[in-house]
Amino acid sequence: MSETETAAAAAAATSADRKARRLRGHKKGAVTCCVASSARPGVVASSGEDGCLCWFDLRTKDVLLTIEAANKPISSICFKSGNEDHVYISAGNEILSFDIRMGSQSKPLETYNYNRDEINQIAVSSKGYLAAADDSGDVKIVNTTQKCLYKRLREAHTSICSSVQFIPWRPWTAITGGLDSKLAVWDFSKGRTLFSIDYGSPELQNSSSSGSTGQCLNPAFVHSVAVSEEGILGGLYKVCAVARGDGAVDVVDLEYELAPAKSKGPSRARGSTMSSKTTDLGDGSNNQCQRRRIHLDYSMGGHTAAVSCVAFSAFGEKGKLLVSGGNDASLKVWDWSKGFSPETSSNSELVLDIDVKKKVNWLCTAPTDSDNLIVCDTSKVVKVYNFL
Repeated sequence: MSETETAAAAAAATSADRKARRLRGHKKGAVTCCVASSARPGVVASSGEDGCLCWFDLRTKDVLLTIEAANKPISSICFKSGNEDHVYISAGNEILSFDIRMGSQSKPLETYNYNRDEINQIAVSSKGYLAAADDSGDVKIVNTTQKCLYKRLREAHTSICSSVQFIPWRPWTAITGGLDSKLAVWDFSKGRTLFSIDYGSPELQNSSSSGSTGQCLNPAFVHSVAVSEEGILGGLYKVCAVARGDGAVDVVDLEYELAPAKSKGPSRARGSTMSSKTTDLGDGSNNQCQRRRIHLDYSMGGHTAAVSCVAFSAFGEKGKLLVSGGNDASLKVWDWSKGFSPETSSNSELVLDIDVKKKVNWLCTAPTDSDNLIVCDTSKVVKVYNFL
């Protein structure tokens, strides 16, 4: 049996056709995004193509609150840092904020119109900066305290910027991904990139595809980026996960990439586009010179179509697991950290495969012992699964 067949058999052994709990509140169209509260376990907010913002408490059966927030589809949602009664949404090229304590008749508290094209994702930093990635490839940084445009991040992406996140342990640093297959890390206070990775480069494509028989042939677009929280797994790892259009998930050691060039030798110049040497691209195997990036793909039981979203686990041992969802209508749960650890001979591995029947638009995890994996698919119903 080939390595690919062995991995597929292992994945089949861990697969589960789990019954989902269904949260109903959206009127029509697909649910586009969801976010789980960290301060109030069990509270989940979702947004949809119907322009509605829904508020759920998983201890109850029905939706608690529905706000008709926009007259167009909502593409992204996030809580305000330090105040989860305050929610930001993006609709078209606008950002709106709401206070859910004002009920279903809540009106926007703030409106920002700095993006010229449709916004794909928004994120908020601990310092109150709001980032919005749009179809032009630009990212606008808004100072929500002074309610003004702070910075415009541009020229790193030549196509749609699909994802943006702040890096919690580096308060002036953000990370973006785009449909030009590029991942870029920014010093947003100066408006410049610190480093970038081009997953579409021939070198990286060749390195990624080696040993990945059967991997789908779509471009390696970056659809989603997730950044680990500070201090996960004893503070050993400071990483990001990248959901790729070719069905792969990459995990990148951000601190290594951001370290001064002199600590990495002459071949790794800081601020330059990263090369794709085999020693820099891990595949989850037990090769200690491949610990700076790991590559989770079809050969390990991964996705057979584009990966749309990734999230680190908020349940159990925080950050230990990585969840990915894709256009193959599946959720994959990965024990990713084994692929980085020099103390173990174990590989990164797929620990659970869930068939969700529909393409996954978004997912998030909740810090609860049950009802801890929340999924938005192409239906109007939010699905909730139990992992533990």
